[in-house]
Amino acid sequence: MAPCPIPMPAPVCLIENSPAGELRVQQEALRVLAEIPQPVVVVAIAGLYRTGKSYLLNKLAGKRTGFSLGSPTQSHTKGIWMWCLPHPHRAGHTLVLLDTEGLGDVQKGDAKNDTWIFALAVLLSSTLVYNSRGTIDQQAMDQLHYVTELMEHVKVKATGRGGRQEGEDSAEFVRFFPTFVWALRDFTLQLELDGREITEDEYLENSLKLKTGSSQQTQLYNLPRECIRQFFPARKCFVFVPPAGRRDLARLEELQEDELEPEFREQVARFCLESPVGAFHGEGGGLLGNLAVTYVDTIRSGAVPCVESAVLALAQIENSAAVVEAVAVYEEQLRRQAALPTETVKELLELHAQCEREALRAFMARAFKDDDCRFQGELMKQELCRRNELASSDRCTAALQELWDELDNRIGQGVYSVPGSYQCFLDDRQRMVERYWQVPGKGVKADEVLQKFLKSKEVAAQSILQMDVVLTEKEKEMAGTHRGMWCCWDGGEGTGLQPRQAESPWPSPC
Repeated sequence: MAPCPIPMPAPVCLIENSPAGELRVQQEALRVLAEIPQPVVVVAIAGLYRTGKSYLLNKLAGKRTGFSLGSPTQSHTKGIWMWCLPHPHRAGHTLVLLDTEGLGDVQKGDAKNDTWIFALAVLLSSTLVYNSRGTIDQQAMDQLHYVTELMEHVKVKATGRGGRQEGEDSAEFVRFFPTFVWALRDFTLQLELDGREITEDEYLENSLKLKTGSSQQTQLYNLPRECIRQFFPARKCFVFVPPAGRRDLARLEELQEDELEPEFREQVARFCLESPVGAFHGEGGGLLGNLAVTYVDTIRSGAVPCVESAVLALAQIENSAAVVEAVAVYEEQLRRQAALPTETVKELLELHAQCEREALRAFMARAFKDDDCRFQGELMKQELCRRNELASSDRCTAALQELWDELDNRIGQGVYSVPGSYQCFLDDRQRMVERYWQVPGKGVKADEVLQKFLKSKEVAAQSILQMDVVLTEKEKEMAGTHRGMWCCWDGGEGTGLQPRQAESPWPSPC
């Protein structure tokens, strides 16, 4: 696949967050996403304001600048900003970076709005980076209360009572939730446990251990840890030492690489290599944009976003388009074969299977959340049968009409307007039927079309029969009066009839 088709020199706003806390998806961002046909890996970063989130995303983009770092004391990013670039380590994928508004900005003072921003970051990403400073202690857990509120602000299933479904558990969230990456900035502790060196991931898992007991204090301690463990079974942790001296932190974006701490540079390089994992539902940018619209519209309406409803609605739209595309491929394959009509049902089924294989590939390349891999093959087969029958009917009708035209000419010439000519007509019609069966490629409707055609010409046959009866009666009357004056009709002189040409398929009516 080609790289991201739209060059993005800088991020654009995906979801605007107005001063009044009203969320709105931006059309420019949707146009960018709609032009990305390849799978997207979506990395969203969330965390308290002024913790250096934007810097990490710029490094993921391989740029020194891009997402604005803002001032030292205020949240600068508003809403959710997006940057689409070719994935640096995964060919045929586009990396979509989402920088979210800093959480906990005292000047904004809107905790519910913060929760919606965090929920959208979770719902729209395949990797969620939670960025914080220091260590994973109780204060850090308390600041991550947005995780504990997810079940109140996000529904997984569309059915149920009270906003949460009976029997709903973390396993249902896991199907849709991203990999969780905890990025600890300005980390100065030694990674040790009980006197032995541990990894960053082990440090995270140890910090998420639950306490035993049922006291209120224990429950409050365990709640955020339980939510992280349940909602995000795929977890990673990265620690970063301070990147530079305190005086230089305010101008981190301006510092050259050699001005940063070597250990910090190594940690950032490993973070960029290992953190952007997992494709977003394996789909293109258009679906990401559609999901953003669906979720934001739901939030604006005052309802709770429902993952299942959003996914099913998008699946219906996208899979309908996928079916149209597959049908076009099916039609093209059928046109190339030029095999209709087939003579037998077996040949038809073989043709269908060959065309369906190519159509199925096209469908699966675009289908969204088609967990059962259901392609409307039976409908396609029915349509092929219909078209095969139509092609057979058209060909048979054309052949019969061409053969009948010769009989029709003879009727117009009065060949069957003599006594005893009805039997002659029947004989000629039977010879027409025999010639019809010799026509190749008539297909499966040959007999049915023939019977309908002959029935449609029954009026002409009856007319010839009635004329024959009338003329025969008159002939008998005249024979009684002028016995011996009639000679047997032989097509010769005195009959008023012209003899046939030698090459005509019709014998003398005598």
